[in-house]
Amino acid sequence: MAPHRRPRGTLVDPVLLGWSVERASKARFEAIADRLGVSSAVFFERVEAHLELDARGVPVWWDYPVPSNDGELPIDEA
Repeated sequence: MAPHRRPRGTLVDPVLLGWSVERASKARFEAIADRLGVSSAVFFERVEAHLELDARGVPVWWDYPVPSNDGELPIDEA
């Protein structure tokens, strides 16, 4: 079954993703999209649209330090 793709010409500002990722991660992502019957691009956009973000604007499951955008170092007060 060919993956479902959006109709040609419906993207407003299309860009190509040029990230290097682990082959296994890409293969898993594509396999999930394939099981859903959609293209990897459609799946990516749906994942992005459904990310639950916290008050900082980062995914709620993100467990790494997030750099501050205010120019200050992330130093805990004593």
